Amino acid sequence: MSDTAITKGAHHIGLTVPDLAKTRAFFLDTLGFSQVGEVPDYPAVFLSDGTTMVTLWQVANPDTAVPFDRKNVVGLHHLAMTVENGDALDALHETISATDGVDIEFAPEPLGSGPAKHMMCAIPGGIRVEFIAAAG
Repeated sequence: MSDTAITKGAHHIGLTVPDLAKTRAFFLDTLGFSQVGEVPDYPAVFLSDGTTMVTLWQVANPDTAVPFDRKNVVGLHHLAMTVENGDALDALHETISATDGVDIEFAPEPLGSGPAKHMMCAIPGGIRVEFIAAAG
């Protein structure tokens, strides 16, 4: 841990999405986030899991928006979120497997040589999200 770092963690993560309602529903209904604010005219919603705040913005025109290409475009490669343990990760995988608009890139597996586990998916709107369960 650096004593010289000026920043002290993320305040929020902002994501532009093609369908605000579907992505909001994913965070609220699938991940159990709470909505802590909204600016309907923007439009944007503010969601939190009690530790991390995520801001979702509606893209101006979903029909002409260019999806992110993680290998060729500068920008967010993925969002990584922590889950409590391996059992929670496995349960989340089951839930996400049955969730419309989610594409699972890989199921829970060891992270590197383990013992932590992780999984990767694309949530509604195509943003890649990794879920990580630390060892123990």
